[in-house]
Amino acid sequence: MFKKLKDKKGFTLVELIVVLVILAILAALLVPALTGYIDKAKEESIKSETRMVVMAAQTLIDEQYAKAPVNTVVTVKVDDSAATGYDSTNSEITLKKSDIENLSETKGTIGAITIDGTTKGKIASLEYTNKGKKCTYTYSAANGSNYTVANS
Repeated sequence: MFKKLKDKKGFTLVELIVVLVILAILAALLVPALTGYIDKAKEESIKSETRMVVMAAQTLIDEQYAKAPVNTVVTVKVDDSAATGYDSTNSEITLKKSDIENLSETKGTIGAITIDGTTKGKIASLEYTNKGKKCTYTYSAANGSNYTVANS
């Protein structure tokens, strides 16, 4: 009789069900944690891309601002129909969004750009959208740089 029990190989149905239940419990605990990490990674990714766009736009502004005479009040505008450049007759810097996109090497969409006139062409706010997420960059002297991410 004992010999027959030893010859049996494999797992019983109860043992298999217990293992499946344990795996299901572990999966139920891990899935929400992993999705939280994925969402955080997506937010950090769009923030990083927004930083690249802000830096590219600020670089273009600074390059053109260097062409202006010293102590000249310069205004900055964003115009997709004109080329990026400095107009000495109007003391105006024109930015083209496609030039910003090319310099930043991003694939998203650049929205509204606001320039703070009191700080000689510093970007005050910029909106960037990519893969269903919208990131808004804002700068103020009191609070510094701030990035806000939302679903678009």
